[in-house]
Amino acid sequence: MRETNHPMSRRAFTGSALAAASLLAAKDSQAAPSQQPTPPQAIGPFYPVQRLKDADADLTWLKGHKNRAKGTVIEVTGRVLDRYGNPVSGAKLELWQCNAAGRYAHANDIATAPLDPDFQGYAALATNKQGEWRITTIKPAGYDSPIGHRTPHIHFDVQGRSHRLITQMYFSDDEATNAKDALFKEMGTDAIRTVARADGVARYNWNIVLMDG
Repeated sequence: MRETNHPMSRRAFTGSALAAASLLAAKDSQAAPSQQPTPPQAIGPFYPVQRLKDADADLTWLKGHKNRAKGTVIEVTGRVLDRYGNPVSGAKLELWQCNAAGRYAHANDIATAPLDPDFQGYAALATNKQGEWRITTIKPAGYDSPIGHRTPHIHFDVQGRSHRLITQMYFSDDEATNAKDALFKEMGTDAIRTVARADGVARYNWNIVLMDG
């Protein structure tokens, strides 16, 4: 019996080619990162070697203390994401900062500004399933340092499933002092990704983007 070939029609071929091209385009689109990673920064000299037992997400109250920490109470919220915009659940965050007078509770800080015995100054927490995190703290002050005046900032050490980021978070309403801060300026145009945006009165929002989640 003689075999009969049924060549694909031009219309069918064109349709198949377009479908394949669309599939490849969709695949490429899904593979392209949608987020720029948060730039790293130095850990600094005041990482808390000796930590308080109280390290929860509210830095303004210490267990057993009657007084709240001095200064302006703020709330900072955000998410930890990967470069594709996916939430990183269970990411571990450590954060530390100076108090409202510009002093760290650390032996290396020889500043004459007063310590605040009611300020926690450090927290350790983890993101939820949506990659969300939230802290209540005191708006840190700026302070003089060997490299010049430091603008208000909070240090972060973030550990995802396969990537670790050490960085610093700045505040959008400190634009003038941010522009003069040596460490902020050295990031160039990437610095914008370290700035927490004001989200109402005494509220800020800042997302952290890890290289690989």
